[in-house]
Amino acid sequence: MKRVEIASIFQNPQEYAGQSITICGWVRSIRDSKALGFIDLNDGSSFSGLQIVFEAQKLENFAQIAKQNVGAALCVTGTLQLTPQAKQPCELHAEKIEVEAPSTPEYPLQKKRHSVEFLRTIAHLRPRTNLFSAVFRVRSCAAFAIHRFFQERGFVYANTPLITASDCEGA
Repeated sequence: MKRVEIASIFQNPQEYAGQSITICGWVRSIRDSKALGFIDLNDGSSFSGLQIVFEAQKLENFAQIAKQNVGAALCVTGTLQLTPQAKQPCELHAEKIEVEAPSTPEYPLQKKRHSVEFLRTIAHLRPRTNLFSAVFRVRSCAAFAIHRFFQERGFVYANTPLITASDCEGA
């Protein structure tokens, strides 16, 4: 089944309501009881994640999924249900969950806020935080607008190498 991006689900939830869809992403939070669990899954296409509801009676691997940590990569197939009475517009009721890549309990990003100084130490994971996700989205839109402005006026973008005589900090 073709993967659907979370951003397109949030743009038009009625289009996917009641349908079986597949989404893939990283676990932002996971909580479970003996028979029911919830996962906040984010694929990077949207600022918000999609809530996944998984039940022991519907999943063979319920125990394995419930043991996953924040940062695990999952592919989830299920039925999208609209939830107008809840704070999220919809949720995915899982019929099948595959673990693409597990995560360790030492995964550095958690649901809490992290300082910018701490995020400097894990630069490869910064885009998964709310702060940097928002900054990179604004930066992307601004760069696109600037490039389009100049392209429409006949300018050519030349990515020139930086040549300098400065010798500092390990150059």
